[in-house]
Amino acid sequence: MLRLVFILFGVICLPGLWAKTNVVVFLTDDQGWGDLSLNGNSNLSTPNIDSLATEGASFDRFFVCPVCSPTRAEFLTGRHHVRSGVYSTSAGGERMDLDETTIADLFNKAGYATGAFGKWHNGMQYPYHPLGRGFDYFYGFCSGHWGNYYNALMERNGELVNGQGFCVDDFTTEAMNFIDRAVKDDKPFFAYVPYNTPHSPMQVPDRWWNKFKEKKMEDMLRSRNPDKEDRLHLLAALAMCENIDWNVGRVLKKLDHLKVADDTIVLFFHDNGPNGRRWNGDMEGRKGSTEEGGTRSPLLIRWPASIKPGTEVKQIASVLDLLPTLTELAGVAEKPKKKLDGRSLLPLLYETKQKDLNDLKSIMPRILISSWKGKIGARDQRFRLDYKGRLYDMVKDPGQRKDLSKKLPKIFNRLNEEIERYKTEILVELGVDERPFVIGHPDVLWTQIPARDAVANGGIKRSNIFPNCSYFLNWKDEKDFISWDVEVGKAGLYEVELWYACPHKDLGAEIELSFNGRFLKNRITREVNPPLLTKFDRKQRTEGYVKHFEPMKMGQIELPAGKGKLKLQAVKIPGAQALEFRLLMINRVVDK
Repeated sequence: MLRLVFILFGVICLPGLWAKTNVVVFLTDDQGWGDLSLNGNSNLSTPNIDSLATEGASFDRFFVCPVCSPTRAEFLTGRHHVRSGVYSTSAGGERMDLDETTIADLFNKAGYATGAFGKWHNGMQYPYHPLGRGFDYFYGFCSGHWGNYYNALMERNGELVNGQGFCVDDFTTEAMNFIDRAVKDDKPFFAYVPYNTPHSPMQVPDRWWNKFKEKKMEDMLRSRNPDKEDRLHLLAALAMCENIDWNVGRVLKKLDHLKVADDTIVLFFHDNGPNGRRWNGDMEGRKGSTEEGGTRSPLLIRWPASIKPGTEVKQIASVLDLLPTLTELAGVAEKPKKKLDGRSLLPLLYETKQKDLNDLKSIMPRILISSWKGKIGARDQRFRLDYKGRLYDMVKDPGQRKDLSKKLPKIFNRLNEEIERYKTEILVELGVDERPFVIGHPDVLWTQIPARDAVANGGIKRSNIFPNCSYFLNWKDEKDFISWDVEVGKAGLYEVELWYACPHKDLGAEIELSFNGRFLKNRITREVNPPLLTKFDRKQRTEGYVKHFEPMKMGQIELPAGKGKLKLQAVKIPGAQALEFRLLMINRVVDK
């Protein structure tokens, strides 16, 4: 039965008056604002995603962060990412502080089944893990980058498993199964589906690649810097975007099949600008940039029971706004403990008449901040002040080509004052990161400790300049070791599993794991010599390749509670190198 919303004189009936509404949130990785046919890109077709706009609401000027983990943190908390402790995309800097309340916490407390499917990128070890942040089901990976998209190593609720086929298809199937179970159990659901494409590596199934691989650049819409475009990267990204659209369509069909589409809010947005030079509406900037092209994302919200089809919102909005918007739409009464930086978008969703953006007196007064790696910009409804102090009229000059900072000093000063306020009141909250990686939290038995979070000592090298999906190699000296700053949450006897690779000629290395005076030793006796996974790439990658590592039971070690340095060392190396190291799985088998 449709839960109708009656709108009278711009006032909406309170959502909490009816039964609970389901929520599905799609978040894509490195997909630009221009990577949708909805926004005028004739290079590809995205009918399923486009339908969310025609059947619901679209936001014309919606802004996210310049890179992945900050956007995810701001969606999850409704607060500036630096407030929650997020300052990097790797090595622990992607984690949200544990005193933050997430949107999943709120929906979980309201009785929802909460699940996350795909790329988490906000902490791996519990309680930074999704299962410690309000989700009661997780399938995917916690790193910011994954080196292989086919039959890849994935995690299901703390257990390492083999993925099935292409990862985005796999995540979608898992999300659909979760929705199936929730409906069967007559329970409302909150499904968070953060895809990891079109982020590199540029891998996509033949079904989508075959459509694009022969396309000629001169027959396509081009970026504002066509001479710097990478043809294979661009075509693979477009194919990946069409694969995303197909998977969004699968979920929409599932909602129809289960007869819950009318009662389900479906939301779609991206985490930053495009990860390459391709058509993006002539905007300045791409991924990593605080400019318009690096931070502008589509925001599409469909809810047949409440939102009028074809609603267009012209006012600026932010990823910070999604937590208060979704909780208010769904009637979730629980509130975060900390003050939000975002605001509910309900007044904009249900306005009967949009404001004239050329009339400065008619628009909602608001300034949004874009910040990354010391570069800070400010955006109000009409103007953007970039990190170099240049001012642009985004209505008359959307490509940011004419600096007005000298002609419009009052507007420049107003935006600059907001940047200074951000520096003195918000940026200072970040502080120094002294958070250890957690092993053996009392609430869970398992902990994954990857190479990503380790520090290499001596001649040991990473396989990748980007740590997220790297492994260690060149382990040739018995004095060399890798280490992690950790805190053991609960004393106990722990079983250790080592994921490694080692050719037959190098077998026999003796490996020692130590922590605060406790030691565990074992020898590498089984050959694991897989090839690098190079065959799936449509474009040769700049980051390192990965391989299928395999586990070895190292044995059991008694770990006392407390902080210290977890150290892995090869104390004997009879071959050319000890091993190639990917990760440790540490499971508590006996409490102390």
